[in-house]
Amino acid sequence: MPVETKTTCPYCGVGCGVIATVGEGGAVSVRGDPDHPSNYGRLCSKGSALAETIDLDGRILHPEIAGRQSTWDEALDRVAEKFSAAIEEHGPDSVAFYVSGQLLTEDYYVANKLMKGFVGSANIDTNSRLCMSSSVAGHRRAFGADTVPGTYEDLELADLVVLAGSNLAWCHPVLHQRLAAAKARRPGLKVVVIDPRRTMTADIADLHLAIRPDTDVALFAGLFSHLVKNGAVDQNFIAAHTMGFSEAFAAAVSFPEALERTGLPAMQLREFFRLFTASEKVVTCYSQGVNQSSSGTDKVNAILNCHLATGRIGRPGMGPFSLTGQPNAMGGREVGGLANMLAAHMALESAEDRDRVQRFWQAPRIAEKPGLKAVDLFRAVAEGRIKALWIMATNPVVSMPDADAVEAAIRACPFVVVSDILRETDTARHADVLLPSRGWGEKDGTVTNSERRVSRQRAFLDAPGEARADWWQLAEVGRRMGFARAFAYDGASGIFAEHAALSAFENGGSRDFDIGAHAGIGPAAYDALSPFQWPQPAGRGEGETRFFANGGFYHPDGRARFVAVAPAAADRTDAAYPFTLNTGRIRDQWHTMTRSGKSARLSAHIAEPFAELHPRDALEIGVVPAGLVEIESPRGSVVVRALVTDRQARGSLFAPMHWNDQFAAKARVDTLVPPLTDRISGQPASKNVAVAARPFKAVSYAFAVSRARPEGLEAAYWALAKAEGGWRLELAFDRPVEDWAAWCRRAFAIPDAVEPLGYADRETGEIRLAFFDGPRLLAAFFLAREPVAVARNWAIAQLSAEHANLRRRFALVAGRPGADRQDPGATVCACFGVGVNQIVAAVRGGCHGVEAVGEALKAGTNCGSCRGEIRSIIDRCLAAAAE
Repeated sequence: MPVETKTTCPYCGVGCGVIATVGEGGAVSVRGDPDHPSNYGRLCSKGSALAETIDLDGRILHPEIAGRQSTWDEALDRVAEKFSAAIEEHGPDSVAFYVSGQLLTEDYYVANKLMKGFVGSANIDTNSRLCMSSSVAGHRRAFGADTVPGTYEDLELADLVVLAGSNLAWCHPVLHQRLAAAKARRPGLKVVVIDPRRTMTADIADLHLAIRPDTDVALFAGLFSHLVKNGAVDQNFIAAHTMGFSEAFAAAVSFPEALERTGLPAMQLREFFRLFTASEKVVTCYSQGVNQSSSGTDKVNAILNCHLATGRIGRPGMGPFSLTGQPNAMGGREVGGLANMLAAHMALESAEDRDRVQRFWQAPRIAEKPGLKAVDLFRAVAEGRIKALWIMATNPVVSMPDADAVEAAIRACPFVVVSDILRETDTARHADVLLPSRGWGEKDGTVTNSERRVSRQRAFLDAPGEARADWWQLAEVGRRMGFARAFAYDGASGIFAEHAALSAFENGGSRDFDIGAHAGIGPAAYDALSPFQWPQPAGRGEGETRFFANGGFYHPDGRARFVAVAPAAADRTDAAYPFTLNTGRIRDQWHTMTRSGKSARLSAHIAEPFAELHPRDALEIGVVPAGLVEIESPRGSVVVRALVTDRQARGSLFAPMHWNDQFAAKARVDTLVPPLTDRISGQPASKNVAVAARPFKAVSYAFAVSRARPEGLEAAYWALAKAEGGWRLELAFDRPVEDWAAWCRRAFAIPDAVEPLGYADRETGEIRLAFFDGPRLLAAFFLAREPVAVARNWAIAQLSAEHANLRRRFALVAGRPGADRQDPGATVCACFGVGVNQIVAAVRGGCHGVEAVGEALKAGTNCGSCRGEIRSIIDRCLAAAAE
């Protein structure tokens, strides 16, 4: 009988409930959990494809020391010995952990307990530093605690939703669909999008403010000034519950200054100010465009100032809302996952809190000062101050700024431990000890989403090989370092119970995070635990889940703090580096692609690294649409595909951060990003990078499909992606190749006995080669002097087709289907595999709206994140027909 397990999605911070079904033959399928209050059954394209990412290809199945298989005892003894020796010789600050928002709360808790309470150092930081630490710092400055005041429901109840630095449609698709559905029910709900790019999120916007990069402080400081001058502030709330109002107002900017700094048209700026002033129910959502900045904390406080001034906080349909990027960045914050925090939202700088945590843990020592934040941590590794480093569930060689320098630091570190699920990552290749962890579907624990909702991730698969939970690895090392009693856990439930008990320890309402109701939880109750929002102190069930409607802030005097913020200089370009690079995410990939890159469906929409640039910029520098562009900063360079679009502002580029050395030749975009950070949060400035851009000169271009994974690619540019039945490959060459058939044999592992079918045209430079093993296609290769015009999705489909006659084989060599077969075109809807040509045909057949296209093709009816793209296709088709 099929077995169903309720669990939680491991991607973004929305925290969607998932039902995983294991069939009688072991096949896994997933669907949204209709009972989960985060998503009510809806999943995005990534969540829908989870079952395609849990195969064992590339998995680490056994511990390794220096590249050889070892036993767990040998590996753990080595880790404990090396860390203990470094601490003995160089002190506790000579070792460090770098962990991840991909960890479960139980893993995070044990890591922090071991480092801060037993090693005695706060040198444990997390990749969450890269995505939400400015929000943490802003919350703590304003509220006295890292508290997210509102809930997802507030977006549906608001009359105005402001999306600042958030491409909600692609980065939090399910939450975007909740907002879109609310707007459809109540057309009076207004949406303002603040983003230098016109992203797909702007499709539902009533107003898009394309501000200059990093001018959010000027925008919201100008709004604050406008609210005060127009009598739109809540004097009673300010007097009863806040401090610092006068200082914040004195630092606010005038309308002309806000206009000049943001570069907005005056009419747009006035309309935004009018909407915010007139709408009591306002929610301001902010994400990486706010956080990933050298002024990120000030941006957050500029937003919070506006909500505090109007008293629009903690009531239904109003408040600031930080959209968390990772599935458990919030859980990490709860356990003190950042180097400058203590567990249970306690303050590392507080002697009272340090004493409280030390007594609870019965620890021999406690970290007394903040540890090294991510950028500083890897700088310390490079300088030789860190002698032993443990990296868990993250890939900093791809995701950290100044990524080449980070790789060099890790390579030179005396002792590096990596816990991961894949053997071949850009970071794992430098491990002295490589430990096999359990992945999604195998591990067991909890995560906390952006609205403070704790949900269970449950195992429904057997752990492969000798893979072990991350908390188990940490606890075993703790035992071997002499702390056996403190780390005698026999399951995740005991860790969660301890975590809950610490949250309630000497609390009494003095701290926001309290889940003491679960302090006594046992294995059976833990296994059955339903999603809940904190706070949930002992003796109280789920109740009011919003904060601060009536004050009650967590500074010692119970008052919030206005923070005086001043706009900083935003333009970093100069004559040598005249463009501003904005890095970020795309719809169907996740972080560094170690999970999402396994799915053919997720690679179908955008299969290679790219950079968006404005048509006039492209024309001026000589970059042609679909050509290649080289982007350079003082730190390094990358080569990516050019996506020429007027959705991108002039003078700016956008490039995603996902591609790694397993999927592309030279596309680790964070090699371009300098190690510039916010002075308070330590979060890197990944959205405002001065770069140069130029055409990449190639003598030929190619597209290929292959049943086997291509290896040893001899090409100046290549980008590899999983495809149905095999792999797809984009290529460019900077020099001629004498024998293309021999090149293909090496790249695609073609046996010598297999002869190619194809042709070469000397005049045009076109070469087409196809290799068959009986009726099966092994590989097809298409070469031209310009970017190759081939029906790509149709060519990919031929890997799974039968080619029993010459006619079908010659059609493949031609690179296009016959008249009796439709080429679906480039994928638009990843959920249902619908291509642009299919959508165009539907529009021409009378489907003149997104809903009509959805009814005909299902496109846009699951996660909905492609609906903006579908609408653009419809608009172009109808405009062309009108001409």
